Amino acid sequence: MERKNMDEQNQCQRKLKVCVATCNRADYSKLAPIMFSLKSHPDEFDLDVVVLGSHLIDDYGNTFRMIEQDDFDIKSKLHTIVRGEDEAAMVESVGLALVKLPDVLQRLRPDILIVHGDRFDALALATAAALMNIRILHLEGGEVSGTIDDSIRHSISKLAHYHACCTRMAEQHLIAMCEDHARILLAGCPSYDKLLSTHRRDDYMDVIRSWLGDKVQDHDYIVALQHPVTTDIQHSIKIYGLMLDALISFNKKTLILFPNIDAGSKEMVRVMRKKGIEQHPNFRAVKHIPFEQFIQLVCHAGCMIGNSSCGVREAGAFGTPVINLGSRQTGRETGENVLHVRDADSQNKVFHALELQFGKRYPCSKIYGDGNAVPRILKFLRTIDLDESLQKSFCFPPVKDSNSQDIDHILETQAALAVDLGGTNLRVAIICQRGKIIKKYFQPNPKTYEDRMQLLLKICEDARRDAVGLNCRLLGIGVSTGGRVNPQEGVVLHSTELIQEWSSVDLRTPISDALHLPVWVDNDGNCAALAERKFGHGKGVQDFVTIITGTGVGGGIIHQNELVHGSTFCAAELGHIVVSMDGPDCPCGSRGCIESYASGLALQKEAKRLHDEELLKVEGMDMKMAEPITAAHLISAAKLGNPRAEAVLNKASTALGVGIVNILHMLNPSLVILSGVLASYYQAPVQNVISEKALMSAQNIKVLVSQLEEPALLGAASMVLDYATRRTY
Repeated sequence: MERKNMDEQNQCQRKLKVCVATCNRADYSKLAPIMFSLKSHPDEFDLDVVVLGSHLIDDYGNTFRMIEQDDFDIKSKLHTIVRGEDEAAMVESVGLALVKLPDVLQRLRPDILIVHGDRFDALALATAAALMNIRILHLEGGEVSGTIDDSIRHSISKLAHYHACCTRMAEQHLIAMCEDHARILLAGCPSYDKLLSTHRRDDYMDVIRSWLGDKVQDHDYIVALQHPVTTDIQHSIKIYGLMLDALISFNKKTLILFPNIDAGSKEMVRVMRKKGIEQHPNFRAVKHIPFEQFIQLVCHAGCMIGNSSCGVREAGAFGTPVINLGSRQTGRETGENVLHVRDADSQNKVFHALELQFGKRYPCSKIYGDGNAVPRILKFLRTIDLDESLQKSFCFPPVKDSNSQDIDHILETQAALAVDLGGTNLRVAIICQRGKIIKKYFQPNPKTYEDRMQLLLKICEDARRDAVGLNCRLLGIGVSTGGRVNPQEGVVLHSTELIQEWSSVDLRTPISDALHLPVWVDNDGNCAALAERKFGHGKGVQDFVTIITGTGVGGGIIHQNELVHGSTFCAAELGHIVVSMDGPDCPCGSRGCIESYASGLALQKEAKRLHDEELLKVEGMDMKMAEPITAAHLISAAKLGNPRAEAVLNKASTALGVGIVNILHMLNPSLVILSGVLASYYQAPVQNVISEKALMSAQNIKVLVSQLEEPALLGAASMVLDYATRRTY
């Protein structure tokens, strides 16, 4: 019995034998982070590396050397490429790989083989391993790119036992393909782990100049990478020629990489040489660039052009503008940095695309990863039960709920990073899908633009780090701020007087660049309305108005379940509805606005006036001599029977009520929600004004007080949670 227990213990402690097979420079950039991590855990994993495909071909840079330079022990090098670069050569290469692989796999006997992507070499690897009863983990399955690669990728997925995919859409595709949901890991792209952490090197200009010369400037060059489309070789060769002609005419320094080894690449190289690209002073043609340096070149390029997956995946993480030519990547998910030229049928069309894209910067996109893919993959590998049956079981319809989060290996909570830029305080919070505030950060808001931005980025960076420890996956950042905001550009056009030096400020770009997350920005009143729509009284209500009664008066309008911005983004300046032609002066420059009567500042002003005239304090009112006078003192005095305080508040309530009646007659919402510190006081008087002054059809519309504790933060979070998951905002 004791011997049996020892055997069981040894079995539990046995290291997992993992074989990583790499076929080309592109898949090594995705596999290398996993290989480094496996190597750093020698007590848990035995790593074997197999190299085949174009890694071993001189014309493609003999890129196996970079694997050796990374100090990996290559167990086997398989020459599997039949030259010819046509369709027949691709088929023969698959056959040659299938002949050579069994001996290697028989010798190594791995527990699991890690295969990447959609190359014909990878199909040979998956076929051999599946037939030899070796478990397969497929990286980047479920994606759609629009060429023969789709067929190869999906074939590998059907042979694979486990899947580590990059996007939620890819995950859903795998589920729709009847793959077992429990064996699918939504990990993100492993290359993002490296590129998000290392792309901002101080010596990036040295890297750029080493490849393009000393005179080249940051964001003033192009990276070009075009591969053949094997299902339409002649057309892809034509597009390649048009791209080269357009680049010659555009007259910018260009780093152009040779195409991959697919059928048609030989003809593309002929086109390049016929046009004299290798001798042209504006071009530098190369076969291979180390991934760390390639990151720098893509990150700081003025534009990337071609049809490489790098353009629609990795380049998005930097906000680099991309021109995607032809059909090779048109099925992939992309950020807004990608301009598709599907019918690249003229040099002029490609040239015009270069004019549109070159030199722009876009917010970074993390569609394909957040920099934590490798830890998730290792965690996934640790859970693999080698005693489990090798026979795959398929989950035929009905498919699990597409929004399910119940994968055992992913316990992260989807969350948003919410920012409330107030006139006095800067508040940041991590908020989950259900509106729960997981952690909050609070600091006084600095007075100058530079100090304010520095503090904002620091708190957001701290929150992003904390989110990992709190097991939260941040989908993006939402910013609520005072004043008029262009949410399409993420720019504060004009701010309130409370936030100085805060006009014509692009908030989205610096925050997105620093944190590698998409960013949404909107006015605090609009955010309050969004918070009510998602978490409050407005949930399920098609048409309602939210009015914030605080320091100022603002609000937001929801019409047909959509937020109304207006043509110049001031549709919900509800505090500046004029209710009296000869009323008090308003901070906006007008007179008689709701805000000049009913805002906290207006009430504070009246309280100070009464106090200076010694007409504020009444018997029973607790008021210290050095205490600053606020609107709260006015309300307290009114409650204790001060007639002058009552008169001020009645006028304020009437002004607010009349303004709301105007809103009811104009928009006909089904609900009015009051938010802010004065909301509970105004509710009953405003409801009375509506009953007295509104048209019969609007008199029964309810006025409710918001129950949300943090409407600005919750509204900022709702922008992220709604757009990032359902793209409704």
